[in-house]
Amino acid sequence: MQGFAGVMWLLNVALIVFSGFALFDAAIRREDAYRAVGKQTKPFWLIILALAFVVSLVFPILSFLPIIGLIAVIVYIVDVRPAIRSISGGRRGPRRGSSSDGPYGPYNGGR
Repeated sequence: MQGFAGVMWLLNVALIVFSGFALFDAAIRREDAYRAVGKQTKPFWLIILALAFVVSLVFPILSFLPIIGLIAVIVYIVDVRPAIRSISGGRRGPRRGSSSDGPYGPYNGGR
């Protein structure tokens, strides 16, 4: 029985970390990016993800509330976050041009 309790504790810690990451990520994104991609508003996602984080802290993973919170976190990570990153430009997004780029690539000033 101790092995099962250890596995459930690890799952609970993983859920807390996962929901905390989603909440932090939602907090640092621009508010207008949520509207631009046609998703719910930033306050909506902050409230949902904060509730998921608090529920994962308070209730054990065998309860149904953390499972509902996990579903909300997965929806944010899989659907909303990539859409927002494509608008606001993530670190791994497509290469953005600089101000010295011409229509066919970078302008080197005749070098």
